[in-house]
Amino acid sequence: MAVVFISPKQRQKTFFIGITIVFLLILVAIASVVFFAQPKQNQVQLVFNKPKINIDFKIFDSDDFKNLKPFTEMELQFTYTATEKDGKPTQGLIAAVSEQEARNLLESMELTVTSIEEVKIGRDNPFAPYSQPSSSSDTTPASKTTKAKGGATTGGAAKK
Repeated sequence: MAVVFISPKQRQKTFFIGITIVFLLILVAIASVVFFAQPKQNQVQLVFNKPKINIDFKIFDSDDFKNLKPFTEMELQFTYTATEKDGKPTQGLIAAVSEQEARNLLESMELTVTSIEEVKIGRDNPFAPYSQPSSSSDTTPASKTTKAKGGATTGGAAKK
């Protein structure tokens, strides 16, 4: 029988230690190459792509441009309370450029203006859910809208 100086367990242990050391050496070599490498100097080239836009200034001399009509002023909505010729109180909505223009339109409809107030657009609290009833300042009188003389819009009379 032969005498064995190194047992199989010892040989296996030595093999695994050798593999581990080789693996760690490879890992250290890769890490040193990656971590200690200097970054490459990239040449930054600024490129300007000029857009190909041609502006035709001759359009300003054309008849189409000269015949353009300016926009009208934006109309505001006003709630009003007024009395008719026969003394009956009425209220509604009217659209006009200014409060004075709204008064003039109402007077041309033979109404005596008691009060007129601009309707505020939007909500007091924009974060409140729509399912909740809004405050009294958000509401406007419910009325049907009709066209008045001069293109203004008026609300139908809700008589008291």
